[in-house]
Amino acid sequence: MALIDPRIGFRFENGEVWIRHELPAEEVVESAAARIRPILLTTEDCFHMKALNALGYACRELPRDAEYVRAVRAEWKARVDPATPADAAYRVLVANSTTGEEHDLDAHRLALAWIYGDVVHHDTDRRKEGDPFGLRDRFRAAVPLIAWTMVATIELLAYIDALYKGGVLQLRPDVFDAQVALKSTVWEEPAQMFFAPVGTEPPSGATTPLPDGWLPLGKDTDLSQVQHIFGEQLLHPMTPTRATAPSSESSDEDQPKGDSDTARSTHGVPRQAVKNWQAELIERWRGMQR
Repeated sequence: MALIDPRIGFRFENGEVWIRHELPAEEVVESAAARIRPILLTTEDCFHMKALNALGYACRELPRDAEYVRAVRAEWKARVDPATPADAAYRVLVANSTTGEEHDLDAHRLALAWIYGDVVHHDTDRRKEGDPFGLRDRFRAAVPLIAWTMVATIELLAYIDALYKGGVLQLRPDVFDAQVALKSTVWEEPAQMFFAPVGTEPPSGATTPLPDGWLPLGKDTDLSQVQHIFGEQLLHPMTPTRATAPSSESSDEDQPKGDSDTARSTHGVPRQAVKNWQAELIERWRGMQR
C-alpha cells in the first residue's frame, strides 16, 4: 500500500535541495512484475478487465454491486490505462546537452518500458522509447504501477470470494484451494528407482511393466555401474537421516484431489544433495587457470 503512492523525501544541504526515493530491491519488483504481467495483458484469460466484465454481468441485477464494479473499472482505466499522457501521474523531460535532443515521457509509458523492455524483453519499441531516460526513471515509474496492480488484484480476489460465499457466483470450490506457490524446494520421499543403459526402451507408463534391460536400484546395487551409465553428477548417495515430518508439499491436504492414489515412478532421477554451486563453480574456474 505504501508503494502505491511513494513519498519523495527531501533535505537541504549547502544551499541545495536533495530529493530521495526509497524503493524495494529491483529483483523483488521484477518477480512481482512477472507475476502480474498476465493481469495487465488484454490477450490473457486473467486480464483484470475481463474479470470485471464478468462480474458486471453476474451482478447486473444487484444495484450496489453493479455500481461497485463500475467504480473499480473506472479506477483501473485511470491507473493502468490512462487515456492521455496528461492523465498519468507525472511526466519526465530530459535533454541531451551534447546533441540537443529532448525527450518527454509520462510515468505510465516509462513504467511499461521497464516491465516490457527491461524485465521480459518483449517490446523493443517500448524499451527504445524509454532508453533516453535511463533505467532509474523507468524503474521508479514502474514500482507504483506494479504495487497498485497487486493490491487491486488482491481486492478483486476478496470480492470474488465474498460473492461466491454469498451465492452470487457459482464456482468450483477448488479454485480457491489450488496450490500456486511452493513453501519449500527441498523434498524427501520414498521411491522405487530403476536404471538402464542409454538406448534401452523407455517405460510407456507409470503403471505398466518395465521393458527388458531395466534394473532396480537398491542398497546392494553396485553404484559404480550406475555412475558409469549416468555419469558422476546424477547420483549422490547420502547417509541416512532420522525421520522427519513430511513437508507441506507432500501432505495430503495440499495434493490435488486423487493425487494420493497416483502412481509415482522415477526412472534414473534420484534426489540430489544440496550443494554450494557457487563454491563449486569458483573451484572449477580456478582449475581451468592452472
